[in-house]
Amino acid sequence: MLGYMGLFRWNFVDSLFMVVTTVTTVGYEEVHPLGEGGRIFTMTVIVMGVGTMLYTLGIFGELLVEGHLARYARMRGMERRIAALQGHFIVCGYGRMGMRVAQEFESINTPFVLVENNPESVERLRSRDLLFVEGDAASDDSLLKAGILRAKGLVSAVDSDERNVFITLTARALNPALFIVARSSYPDSVEKLRRAGANQVVSPYLMGAHRMAALAVRPVAVDVLDTVLHGENIDLVVEEFLVPSSSKVLGRSLADSGLREAGANVLAIRKRSGQLRINPPDNQVLESDDLLVAIGTRQQMSAAERLL
Repeated sequence: MLGYMGLFRWNFVDSLFMVVTTVTTVGYEEVHPLGEGGRIFTMTVIVMGVGTMLYTLGIFGELLVEGHLARYARMRGMERRIAALQGHFIVCGYGRMGMRVAQEFESINTPFVLVENNPESVERLRSRDLLFVEGDAASDDSLLKAGILRAKGLVSAVDSDERNVFITLTARALNPALFIVARSSYPDSVEKLRRAGANQVVSPYLMGAHRMAALAVRPVAVDVLDTVLHGENIDLVVEEFLVPSSSKVLGRSLADSGLREAGANVLAIRKRSGQLRINPPDNQVLESDDLLVAIGTRQQMSAAERLL
């Protein structure tokens, strides 16, 4: 089109019409009389234009036949949804443990992104409406695509302790403020994962043993805790609240803070030093960076959060 406009001084509409009729092989007569040079240029347009059009149509048809276009559209939509997340969690691995973690996050409406590179697991993820990144969870690129710079926490749940160490190291380097929970299958790996940057290390076998022993000795107590922490049909939740340096309750005791009037029962306070105070007394003074663990209804927890 620019050739007709530049070489022959045609206007935009005439140039566009000539190119369209030539490339589509419709066969209208020339818009303006052409000399030998114009005909040579038009033949060049025919060869290049028709070839390009046929190639484009072939690629487009292949995408349609193989379903790549639909998959590409879904992936682009997923990338946009991930880019909009803020304060979410990243779950590395969609095996048995990663799947359970994802289900728990779903049940409490917590946003998360999965990172997985196993082809079978990826196919399972594609069949569900879950946000995921296909790739190696230990690579910077995969974690950045999952929004690690905006994430609140990461769960490394692959079935290899060595891989969990690499994932933890990479995640900690990319986001020093990230809260990281890592899986450990062997006792020797616990300290390695902590040195790599994990805030918490979980051993499925150790936790399973603790739970089995507790169920044998205190079955009702375990049922109550399970109902509070995981019950779907009960309006009772356990929440954590950080007391900021600008909080109105700084320097006040629990009794004077208004938290209990709001309906929040404070079960424990973790001090900035790491000391944990279980069942704190009424005269316990609240300080900056205290982490409160409270239980109550969702409405009561919202009221307590507003007080802080």
